[in-house]
Amino acid sequence: LQLVESGGDLVQPGGSLRLSCVATGLGAYGFNIAWFRQSPGKEREGVACISSDSGRTRYLEDVKGRFTIARDNRKNIHYLHMNDLKPEDTGIYYCAAGNTLILEERFYDYWGQGTQVTVSS
Repeated sequence: LQLVESGGDLVQPGGSLRLSCVATGLGAYGFNIAWFRQSPGKEREGVACISSDSGRTRYLEDVKGRFTIARDNRKNIHYLHMNDLKPEDTGIYYCAAGNTLILEERFYDYWGQGTQVTVSS
């Protein structure tokens, strides 16, 4: 399974971005998908995850109400919609695939290369 993220950019505080993650490989649609981020000087943290059937989602408390995770299993594309962005949202955002909805990186077996999000005026 391969994951490729895109959509990262420089955006002003209060702005919005949509990150995409394309999954290729057999059985891609069967994995739960999570988004993680690594901010400067911090450990990588889980931001959001979604079950393979889109029936369940989980979010980091700090992004609830601002971020929405979604997936299109027909196209094997996964999204992270980010609104009302704050400078503390700055970081490299990674897409990951696994068989859990726990937002801890040790539970995910497949990772993309990351896409940079910078929130700054």
